[in-house]
Amino acid sequence: MLLIRLIFESFVFAINSLRANRLRTFLSLLGITIGIFAIISVFTVIDSLESTIRESLNGLGSNMVYIQKWPWTPPEGETEYPWWRYLNRPVPKIDEADEILRRGNSVENTAFLFGFSRTAQAGSDNMNNVTIMATSHGLLDVWNLKVENGRYFTEGEMRSGSPVTVIGAEIAEKLFPNMNPVGRFIKIQGYKFLVIGVYEKKGQDAFGNSMDKNIQISAVKSFYMIDVKDSDRGQTICVKAKPNIDSDKFKAELEGIMRTLRRLKPMEENDFALNEVSIVASRFDQFFAAFNVAGWIIGGFSIIVGGFGIANIMFVSVKERTKIIGIQKSLGAKKYFILLQFIFEAIILSVIGGIVGLFLIFVGTLIVSYASEFTIVLTAGNIVKGLLISSVIGFVAGLMPARSAAKLDPVEAINSV
Repeated sequence: MLLIRLIFESFVFAINSLRANRLRTFLSLLGITIGIFAIISVFTVIDSLESTIRESLNGLGSNMVYIQKWPWTPPEGETEYPWWRYLNRPVPKIDEADEILRRGNSVENTAFLFGFSRTAQAGSDNMNNVTIMATSHGLLDVWNLKVENGRYFTEGEMRSGSPVTVIGAEIAEKLFPNMNPVGRFIKIQGYKFLVIGVYEKKGQDAFGNSMDKNIQISAVKSFYMIDVKDSDRGQTICVKAKPNIDSDKFKAELEGIMRTLRRLKPMEENDFALNEVSIVASRFDQFFAAFNVAGWIIGGFSIIVGGFGIANIMFVSVKERTKIIGIQKSLGAKKYFILLQFIFEAIILSVIGGIVGLFLIFVGTLIVSYASEFTIVLTAGNIVKGLLISSVIGFVAGLMPARSAAKLDPVEAINSV
């Protein structure tokens, strides 16, 4: 109980000292506030960016493989992307998507897709450079899309190339303002398409992709509008695995099917790429690890500067209160009482500065989130991290001044000038 009382008295003494020296307190707060603001703002931006990117990657499907002409990353063990090895590869075809679905034991569904830009017109309204997404029927299931208004394509409409379309929410707002687009027509490259549905609005992901800005039509219909037989327009076969299927076995089965369809000899290299979200995710892990290290380095300098500022102020405080310390020690105050008194003062200073820094970051996140589409969130983890860092810096910065105060001789301290 005596120890608790002494700690409490040291705490109260530190608070009163801070109140009595408001200008010095403010200057001390300023340094640590800037330091905490610098380091935690870096971590907050990194965490928000990482969360957004991972959410976008999860939207691509953790149980999905994308069969494409070009791999997303360099071959394993290589740092340079050998594009010349992939240049003459054939592009995926819609027939291959059908065969994969028919032959694959672990395949739940497939979708063939590619995109091209055209002007879309509805009455007197038109939009330039709209992405026309030509797909097979399975896209709704493979990408977990939701039609908010109207309906999706029937399989018959997709296979026959019927002139019908499902459009994104942003397309609907711009081409059909204040009206229901379902049942109306859009003209693309001279072809009229009946709008049968509108996708639920989701906004764009971290890579700038969004169904809100796309017009989806049948891939079969698109073959009459654009030549894709030998041209590379990003043709992709999205393959969705059945639940609880091992990823390696799934890829091995797809590789075997594709090699059979392409009639590749046993020693021939694959002329297609099997891209997975996990490949990109692992590269992002390295990227964010490096970013976190950079964040510690950048913010660390600011924190150190703030710590030196607190230490200097505490040494000044010890000098000013030398007589008081002497009187306290002559009346029986123990060394640890003097020590705790100054350490508490430094920690309180640092924590208050950290709280102010965190408050400024919180205000900044609200402003950025309101003014842009990028959402920044100050997480509880970063708040705790900021308070811990400021507490540790306060302890370290106040330790040396506190020790020098605790070691003062009471007679010399009382007689000091």
